[in-house]
Amino acid sequence: MPNIKSAIKRTKTAQTRTARNAHVKSSMRTAVKKFETAVANNDENAKVLLVEAVSKLDKAAAKGLIHKNAANRQKSRLMKKLAN
Repeated sequence: MPNIKSAIKRTKTAQTRTARNAHVKSSMRTAVKKFETAVANNDENAKVLLVEAVSKLDKAAAKGLIHKNAANRQKSRLMKKLAN
């Protein structure tokens, strides 16, 4: 544990940011998996789940959790799965 006040604050903020980032990334992965299972089962809610997954991917890219191009690539692949 650091002794300097600013270093103590840095560790606290790093912990809160890590927790927030983990939550956002986890919810993104969950949304993508829900969509993929819906497509595999020919569910009618696939379009709704696609919109949710795309939104989560965009938010993760905006926060810097994943790269912008990686988010776009994943979105493209999800839309291809829905089309086929």
